[in-house]
Amino acid sequence: MPPRKAPTARQCRVGAELRKMRQSAGLALADAAALLRVERTTISNTESGRFGVSGERVRNWAGGYACPDEAYVEALAAMAEERGRGWWEDYRNDLTSEALDLAELEHHAVGIRAVQIMHMPGLLQTEDYARAVLAETVPPPAPARQRRHLSHRLKRRDVLDRENSPTCTFLIHEAALRMRYGASSVARGQLEYLLRESERDNVTVRVVPFAVGGFPEAGSSTQYVYGPVPQLDTVLTDTATGSAFLDAETRLVNYRAAMDRIEGLSLDPRKSRDFIREVAQQV
Repeated sequence: MPPRKAPTARQCRVGAELRKMRQSAGLALADAAALLRVERTTISNTESGRFGVSGERVRNWAGGYACPDEAYVEALAAMAEERGRGWWEDYRNDLTSEALDLAELEHHAVGIRAVQIMHMPGLLQTEDYARAVLAETVPPPAPARQRRHLSHRLKRRDVLDRENSPTCTFLIHEAALRMRYGASSVARGQLEYLLRESERDNVTVRVVPFAVGGFPEAGSSTQYVYGPVPQLDTVLTDTATGSAFLDAETRLVNYRAAMDRIEGLSLDPRKSRDFIREVAQQV
């Protein structure tokens, strides 16, 4: 297959998993190339995401590496298959690659657990609230570009309506509930929308109140996206300087533990809705 100039996060992840599989088998590149009867550069380019790889090749290489986890191999093969043109591709000339990768990640997610510190979750934002948040971008985007950003953010919400939508848990800090973006009517509308969305069968909203004090990862919002098998989970962290996708096993374990702790500190869903109503009345 021809090399790709800008591989997506999904393509890089498939390659990284194949590298882990090879290394777990104790094989150097040259040994793997001899075993699989392919060029060494084919393996290195595939592992870096520069070359695409079919599901059939994933299965063949996994067999050569004697990977014993059939569920993992099948999930990785499904990830490797070309999935057609996703809706996010329409925004490729307007948004960053991280924004497009996030939309694709959410689209294929089995579950999502997010910690939001200063903003409402992107999947639960109203149009007016999202517009007010995007208006704070530095430097300010041109009006046409801002409209594209807004359109993309609102389109992401459709994942909650699809068949077999991901099960989502949103842990929202009190600071995000009280932070004003736009007029009071915008804040109130956002809180009312949050309450309605929290009634979905696939959405759980839990509030982390100021009263609980400190907690892990308080400095940035974090999204943990569950794949079809635990090995294919992904963590997305957001900071003022950009986003990062993390998938090292130790990172995944640590972030799961951190989120477990934060969720343990949060109010239960019923008390969270009562808390949100109280904040909405104060706006």
